[in-house]
Amino acid sequence: MSVTLADCRVDTFRSGGKGGQNQNKRETGVRITHEPSGAVGESREERSQLQNKQAAFKRMASSPKFQLWVKRQVGREDLQRAQVERDMWPVNLKTEVRESGTWVER
Repeated sequence: MSVTLADCRVDTFRSGGKGGQNQNKRETGVRITHEPSGAVGESREERSQLQNKQAAFKRMASSPKFQLWVKRQVGREDLQRAQVERDMWPVNLKTEVRESGTWVER
């Protein structure tokens, strides 16, 4: 399982506060929202948008809401894997073979 920025909505905004022209003119603040889980990470401490984006992604990934979503996803994947393995036992496999012009199930 992997999470990428494609799964997230990235919003940029002006940081505001002290810092003069850079903070008033540039949108350096970043808010990342993970769409499937609803977890949010926000950063506005650094001067660069890239550094804020990395910090916001780390905050979003460490949020309790996101951790719970990951735990549920891993549980679902394990359940699906177990079901596929159970369905693939030789007892459950059926094949159809053509014999004498008709289909026969074995």
